[in-house]
Amino acid sequence: MRRNFKRSIVCGKNLKLQRKQIKSFTALMEGKINKQLKKVLKKIVKEAHEPLAVADAKLGGVIKEKLNLSCIHSPVVNELMRGIRSQMDGLIPGVEPREMTAMCLGLAHSLSRYRLKFSADKVDTMIVQAISLLDDLDKELNNYIMRCREWYGWHFPELGKIISDNLTYCKCLQKVGDRKNYASAKLSELLPEDIEAEVKAAAEISMGTEVSEEDICNILHLCTQVIEISEYRTQLYEYLQNRMMAIAPNVTVMVGELVGARLIAHAGSLLNLAKHAASTVQILGAEKALFRALKSRRDTPKYGLIYHASLVGQTSPKHKGKISRMLAAKTVLAIRYDAFGEDSSSAMGVENRAKLEARLRTLEDRGIRKISGTGKALAKTEKYEHKSEVKTYDPSGDSTLPTCSKKRKIDQVDKEEETTEKKAKKAKIKIKVEEEVEEEEEILVVEETSVKKKKKKDKKKHIKEEPLSEEEPCTSTAISSPEKKKKKKKKKDTED
Repeated sequence: MRRNFKRSIVCGKNLKLQRKQIKSFTALMEGKINKQLKKVLKKIVKEAHEPLAVADAKLGGVIKEKLNLSCIHSPVVNELMRGIRSQMDGLIPGVEPREMTAMCLGLAHSLSRYRLKFSADKVDTMIVQAISLLDDLDKELNNYIMRCREWYGWHFPELGKIISDNLTYCKCLQKVGDRKNYASAKLSELLPEDIEAEVKAAAEISMGTEVSEEDICNILHLCTQVIEISEYRTQLYEYLQNRMMAIAPNVTVMVGELVGARLIAHAGSLLNLAKHAASTVQILGAEKALFRALKSRRDTPKYGLIYHASLVGQTSPKHKGKISRMLAAKTVLAIRYDAFGEDSSSAMGVENRAKLEARLRTLEDRGIRKISGTGKALAKTEKYEHKSEVKTYDPSGDSTLPTCSKKRKIDQVDKEEETTEKKAKKAKIKIKVEEEVEEEEEILVVEETSVKKKKKKDKKKHIKEEPLSEEEPCTSTAISSPEKKKKKKKKKDTED
């Protein structure tokens, strides 16, 4: 008991010391002189002959103004302060090192809380978790609804085409169940009268298969799961809206709850997002596309997550890049104001949004204005009138055979006959000319051959008549005959 009592006394003393230290430290951080520091400095002023070494230049200026004491702030002084802090246990007697470390740790925590102005309402980790859960719920809901429609479609396929809304589809299933019960069921709470009548008519003439009670029980259980998840999603969305308005009201005004929450989640926290430049906030979420464009040396993306903001969505494709750049610049200002500012109002965000909307209006109107002397006159635009052309069906495209008119005019027939007759005459004349040329060539060839034969006979007679000399027996004839043959061949070649 005594030990516990002593420990409680020590803890109480430590807490009091911590509170005093926090007060003095906060005063020093704000550039103010504490009462205790004033007393110490007044004693020093009387005895001091040299200037006072100060770690903070702002505090040194305050001391000089109020107490007329000269102060020094330099890198040498910072090194001296660091040495004093490291040897603090030896310089202050009567304090155990264990207690000193505990006091330093508590003081550090309390100072960090003071600097960040810590409050439970401004915890941005809740936003990160909420937006990630919202995205997961959307994926799960889509999977469940798709499975439910496909499963019940075997029993009543026409219902999926009639009811397009997923939640009302699941509620109708939960209320009715089997296809046979639609005739007696009252669906006026869920559906309008015309759709209800259409559903009942389709149930009577349905092409679906019969299903057992166990199958319908499982389908109904899936429908209840879908309805519960969708209700929880709406509740979570409201919670996210409230959190975003508490933590980052200016960002929600500029970009919206979902886009703002996704930006915070992508950066990690609101403080990390506040450190980013406007150009990085503009591309945040499109990192893959950016690095792919840099690798392939193509155009870099103009927007990332900020594309889903309402201001970017309502602009024309021509001005989306400009508006996203301007929106990113204003959003960064809003983020920094929400992260580091003391005021929690959304006046700055409303003002910047109004400026952006005005700028968007001028960009959209610039295309309508005509170029004139002043540049202010609006272009005269005619009223739009829808002119629809009634087109008839052309059956000529159905058949692949060449189409020709059944009844042709007499002139066209006469012209065609004349052209065919002319072509036939020309062809006959060409054939006659070719035949005459061939006959002439044949006659020339026959005459040439007859002349050659006569020459050969004359030569043979001349050779027989010449007597052979004794000195030149048959060798001379043997020699002369091939030479003559060569000459004859040359003559033939030249004649040919």
